[in-house]
Amino acid sequence: MKKIYLAGGCFWGVEHYLSLIQGIKETTVGYANSDIASPSYEDLKAHRSSASETVEVLYDEQVISLSEILELFFEIIDPTLLDQQGHDIGHQYRTGIYFTDKEDESIIKNALSALETKYDKPILTELLPLENFTVAEEYHQDYLYKNPDGYCHVDPKMFERAKNYKKS
Repeated sequence: MKKIYLAGGCFWGVEHYLSLIQGIKETTVGYANSDIASPSYEDLKAHRSSASETVEVLYDEQVISLSEILELFFEIIDPTLLDQQGHDIGHQYRTGIYFTDKEDESIIKNALSALETKYDKPILTELLPLENFTVAEEYHQDYLYKNPDGYCHVDPKMFERAKNYKKS
């Protein structure tokens, strides 16, 4: 099993989408790369932490590759927006890819380079090593499973895309 950390705006929809993809074994929402120890949701809302809302993704690389996960991730974000996805605006809603395995960095860089060819604006998704990750409060975990009509910036049609994803 491998891990990657993906930030794509509000983590509720990103987590739900990723959890539906075959080969992704576990998702956990939390706060990545904070400048304070153990930030809370309230710390992010009050701008006391530099963390981004992030999903920790545990996946089976025998079933799905990091490149495939990134390709699917890029389908639900606008990588050209700064500190915003959908109606969510603020530094905690920036897009980012945070890695713990140095070998993943080149895969991510290649994916971001390929993404640049699809946009006329610069790609603003940050690529950084993971410095820290604090698991979010329990009510945020599996939020859209618990609250099926809850807010989400991810188009609900994309949840079907995730469920039915097959390697090409």
